Amino acid sequence: QVQLVESGGGLVQAGGSLRLSCAASGIIFSVKTMGWYRQAPGKQRELVATILSGGSTNYADSVKGRFTISKDNAKKMVYLQMDSLKPEDTAVYYCSMRIRGPVWEDDYWGQGTQVTVSS
Repeated sequence: QVQLVESGGGLVQAGGSLRLSCAASGIIFSVKTMGWYRQAPGKQRELVATILSGGSTNYADSVKGRFTISKDNAKKMVYLQMDSLKPEDTAVYYCSMRIRGPVWEDDYWGQGTQVTVSS
């Protein structure tokens, strides 16, 4: 069974920074894609950033230049460095990975970590 566990959320003032981490555990042959998503109250879950196995990254326009996604393949971890945070960044942040096992490939999600940015 594969499990993703996020950490690093919290309360920060506008203009501040936070770093989210997500670790995968279980029977994992390889990780194809890693990403961060977020869901604010009353809104749909949206893409924040993704990073492919080769290292290519993609960001939502709203976070470009402020957030940086990175990964550690050996540790099966993905990170999200969030700088110049704004109140509109307040949301539950979820990590996601497309993971390949012995005979399967599937998408997995973490439980979410709350990020609150005060004005």
